[in-house]
Amino acid sequence: MIPHDNPSAEQLVEAVREWLQRDVLTSTVGSVQFHTRVAINVLAMVERELQLGSAQAAAHQRRLATLGCADDADLAARIRNGELDDRLPEVRELVWESVRDKLAVANPKYLDPPG
Repeated sequence: MIPHDNPSAEQLVEAVREWLQRDVLTSTVGSVQFHTRVAINVLAMVERELQLGSAQAAAHQRRLATLGCADDADLAARIRNGELDDRLPEVRELVWESVRDKLAVANPKYLDPPG
């Protein structure tokens, strides 16, 4: 059971983003239009984080656990200390998966192959 009624936070963010895209962006110029584009991008990021964040956090914790790390700081310390040198392919994959997750929220277009 969810603690809040409809609309959800995700739906509210989507509605504001769509309003900015549909009504505000087309009726502004100059710096207001630029800042509207920035706001649209920020709201799109918030939408993606609301959609993907929980699953990404759980997946990240599972990846860290496979290396015996409690969190990112622990992973960084173990890398610095050379404790994971014999598991570099696993470390690289964990870091790459984390980067992909971050890009999926920040700007999924960066995940598309060039061209």
